[in-house]
Amino acid sequence: MRSIWKGSIAFGLVNVPVKVYTATEDHDIRFHQVHGKDGGRIKYNRVCSECGQVIQFADIDKAYTSEDGAQVILTDDDFDKLPAAEKHEIPVLQFVPSEQIDPILFEKSYFLEPDSASPKAYVLLASTLEESDRTALVHFTLRQRTRLAALRVRDGVLLIQTLLWPDEVRETEFGSLEDASEPSGKELTMAKSLVESMSEDFAPETYTDEYQIQLQKMLDEAIANGGQKVTHPAAAAHEADAEVVDLVAALQRSVDAAKSGKQAGEEREEPKTKRARVRKTG
Repeated sequence: MRSIWKGSIAFGLVNVPVKVYTATEDHDIRFHQVHGKDGGRIKYNRVCSECGQVIQFADIDKAYTSEDGAQVILTDDDFDKLPAAEKHEIPVLQFVPSEQIDPILFEKSYFLEPDSASPKAYVLLASTLEESDRTALVHFTLRQRTRLAALRVRDGVLLIQTLLWPDEVRETEFGSLEDASEPSGKELTMAKSLVESMSEDFAPETYTDEYQIQLQKMLDEAIANGGQKVTHPAAAAHEADAEVVDLVAALQRSVDAAKSGKQAGEEREEPKTKRARVRKTG
């Protein structure tokens, strides 16, 4: 695994250096869109609806459109001005009983590895959380976005799980439940009896994704049989995604600039900072 973040946990006056790794992975089989007739890849260009030109990533900003049609365009400089936790620090805000965190709030999980010659502080924090049956609430900033997160222990390893903010969980108002009658005592007794007869310890390894298994089997058989659904486009191995094309273009511009002497000791002009712009659409 490759770490995606390095920093430290601020546990009071104790500093715990850590590396962060994505804890889960998606095993779904990936597909791409092709022309059914000849198997050619379908590509999409980033075309501006105003000028009709294909736009490079470097020239793309983010925009927000309000309900009354006002569009606000923000650049990276604008986002850098927003308040955020220290990018390389995970501050502990408080410790709460683990059972008080509703599972619906859990979003994405990350493993933390100690990043120091001596993992004593790491082990101390992990042991304290485990023995106290508490979860630490922290601020975790990743890719310029600060999230509330739960810091807990799994098999002796510290684990961060980002949390949804309370207002991101929808309220439930199902009218169909308002007139529902309460179950009778006999119904509850029978239902509990059924639950008891089906009760076992949770063993996730006993469950398998049958859809993915059968899908992979179908694909393997098609390739082995060399059926008409299997194609080998000549250019497939050399085709580049739009992002790669943009990168090559950017590198070429850099090479051209270097050859023309623009970077040979000349005094560079300070780039102009783009500011948020508001425009009325519609």
